[in-house]
Amino acid sequence: MDTSSLSVRRKLVHQAQTFIVKVGTNVLSDASDQIDPERIANICEQIIALRTAGKRVILVSSGAIGTGMSLLGLSKRPKDLPHLQAAAATGQAHLIHLYDLCFRKHGHHAAQLLLTANDIKRRQRYLNMRNTLYTLFEYNVIPIVNENDTVSIDEIKFGDNDQLAAMVSHLLPNPLLVILSVIDGLYDGDPALSSSRVISFVEHWDKQLLDLVSEKKSSRGTGGMASKLDAVRMATAVGVPAVIANGTIPDVLQRILDGQDVGTMFLGKGTSMSALKRWIGFTVRPKGKFFIDQGATSAIVKSGKSLLPIGIMKVEGEFTEGEVVSICDELGNELARGLSNYAATAARQIVRKKSADIVKVLGSLPYAEVVHRNNLVVIR
Repeated sequence: MDTSSLSVRRKLVHQAQTFIVKVGTNVLSDASDQIDPERIANICEQIIALRTAGKRVILVSSGAIGTGMSLLGLSKRPKDLPHLQAAAATGQAHLIHLYDLCFRKHGHHAAQLLLTANDIKRRQRYLNMRNTLYTLFEYNVIPIVNENDTVSIDEIKFGDNDQLAAMVSHLLPNPLLVILSVIDGLYDGDPALSSSRVISFVEHWDKQLLDLVSEKKSSRGTGGMASKLDAVRMATAVGVPAVIANGTIPDVLQRILDGQDVGTMFLGKGTSMSALKRWIGFTVRPKGKFFIDQGATSAIVKSGKSLLPIGIMKVEGEFTEGEVVSICDELGNELARGLSNYAATAARQIVRKKSADIVKVLGSLPYAEVVHRNNLVVIR
């Protein structure tokens, strides 16, 4: 890594207030695919070192299903939902117990937060979770986040814990996302080849990065490098820097904290967004769509303006006032997302209307803007 990139890395780590550390199942497992208490103890000691250095830490830990498989005597990961959920329920209690035992040796406690995607996508739950995290930070408590596999179904799943960690990074100001795997970082070729090298620093996200991925998964984990890159894209798109590194290195978090050239660091795009705009643009699944003309497209993308009804050509979907909608150009390309000031029925009535004419149509003027710029995020 050149001197300038190393300097940027150190600056980003120094500025980060909260480390969101995602640990994969493989990192926590030994050679026989069993959860390794010594590995957990090492991870805990590194997290305590981050806390001692003044950093807040949220641990996003996989391993519940793998732990449950061991306890239930299962040699292969179940394929049906009831057995997966049984393994998760059994393993989660034991996994948190192991973490808590380790943290208590250092005067800290473990707090368990089991989430479904609805907990982040619904604004009130999202705020409740953020408030809980802030309160836990007031005490000697390490929040440990995992997907609630015991109740999750496809409709409310995050996908995997890489995605969950990226979404958690949207909750707090000045975060650093650290994804720990059993690979040293993103390679410029097949990791199995001796000629391949770890890419130390990625300044700009490029879809061609996915071409470097060799998609392999273990029998116990659910995510591969493609999943990790997708999580990195979600984080960096809202200004959150991210690192992919090898969690089996005993002092990997300390080396990251010191700004050393370890793993692959990805630079966040532009300045960091507010937590609200991260939630609007990259957390919630839009309920509907506004198709807008070229004038409105230019006003939003180039000038940072609000969306007015006169620029809307068509409304798709059913949504209520205050829900997130996609804003698309005439060809259907998504440009932005925002909170709609109008429900779908009312929005359809004021398409192509000047703000002054809204009163004639609706009998009142609740809002001049359909989506105010303060609640709008350009994502293209």
